[in-house]
Amino acid sequence: LGDQATYKDLLTVNGERVAISRKKSYRYLMLYKPRGYVTTTSDELNRRCVMDLLTDVEERVYPIGRLDKDSEGLLLLTNDGDLMNNLLHPSREVSKEYLVKVSNRVTDEEIRRLRAGVRLDDDRMTSPADVHLVRYETFASVLLVTIHEGRNRQVRRMFSAIGHEVVALKRVGFATIKLHDLPRGQWRRLTDVEVRKLKEL
Repeated sequence: LGDQATYKDLLTVNGERVAISRKKSYRYLMLYKPRGYVTTTSDELNRRCVMDLLTDVEERVYPIGRLDKDSEGLLLLTNDGDLMNNLLHPSREVSKEYLVKVSNRVTDEEIRRLRAGVRLDDDRMTSPADVHLVRYETFASVLLVTIHEGRNRQVRRMFSAIGHEVVALKRVGFATIKLHDLPRGQWRRLTDVEVRKLKEL
């Protein structure tokens, strides 16, 4: 069948140069980020990075948004810049869902405040959030919180604004993707259906 040519080869037909397209191979991954890892591709302080968990991924991918070092849960990664920009653009109001454990008992009135929007330490109001009590524990409350913004450490700051400290924070949903039973520290490729739904946003 002859030799195969790539975009690196120079081909001519009847003296005319023929261009070979260089098709980019896009990758779409989801990772269960453990606590203690920073969401960067490298770190000058030599801290553990989420990229350390992707040792068998050949293509270079980048995190879509961030999870702070003390948080865990769902993190999406891709090398599709258009999709990344769309998902992170504030006008898209992409949902992020968190399971949050906070100090002490959160009251119904405090939940109503979070749902309406609270003033953060930078004097800016948050947009309304979906907040539901999951259960009370000894000296703690567990809640499911969905926000549509992406401010730095926003969920922690929201609870600080109503007088509660976040003890544990896990992201369980991002846009149309759910963490489900993916083991901590493991990753998988998104399915074609999952990628299509993200792009439809």
